[in-house]
Amino acid sequence: MHASLSSTVFSVLVASASAHTIFQELYVNGADQGHLTGIRVPDYDGPITDVTSNDIICNGGINPYHQPISQAIITVPAGASVTTEWHHALTGADPSDPADPIDSSHKGPIISYLAAIPNATQTTVTGLKWFKIYEDGLNVADGTWAVDRLIASKGKVTFSIPSCIPPGQYLLRHEIIALHGASTYPGAQFYMECAQLQITGGGSTTPSTVSFPGAYAGSDPGITVNIYYPPLTSYTIPGMNTQVYIHILSPT
Repeated sequence: MHASLSSTVFSVLVASASAHTIFQELYVNGADQGHLTGIRVPDYDGPITDVTSNDIICNGGINPYHQPISQAIITVPAGASVTTEWHHALTGADPSDPADPIDSSHKGPIISYLAAIPNATQTTVTGLKWFKIYEDGLNVADGTWAVDRLIASKGKVTFSIPSCIPPGQYLLRHEIIALHGASTYPGAQFYMECAQLQITGGGSTTPSTVSFPGAYAGSDPGITVNIYYPPLTSYTIPGMNTQVYIHILSPT
């Protein structure tokens, strides 16, 4: 049984060696903001695997940004619904590509963070303070992952910008963590891009924050994990404590 399972895992890793993905389009309340508009996208769709690297912030290091980097800043009302769109290649949707928007082997969570920034187009992103606004992981009841739901939605993920945060310029760090090779570290694959936002309206809530790098450790149970055997009965999404950020951003 274990030999068969090991063969299956090996086959998955080989078949999906280049089946990567890029967040490349944003919708605000259903309105498409344009392909590659206001998002720092790399030309190459490869992952980050070192959680201590500055590349874990917004990519763009070992995977250099597509040039010219968009200077657009996307206006988003606080409380708005936003939809991200991912695809295997920077050219967008390709129905003929079986790995678009991402190979189905790349099971894992999807997470979104915001960080206030003086100028959303500035090149320096170190030292920012990030707070989690969205996460989706494993549905234990049916064994499906956030990535499965993204594939079913043709690369799209929808969530809300908190209505209580102050107006201003922010970066939206949107991330997939693929766990198909995560039984040892480094093995998890991190795919993230940052969108440049101007949030309008809002309130005065100051959420608890984390830093990147720093929010993740290679030893985190949501980062180094065997998703194949034994079958998972729970999964801890890495980063900020879920209950903390939900309580702060959704006060009752």
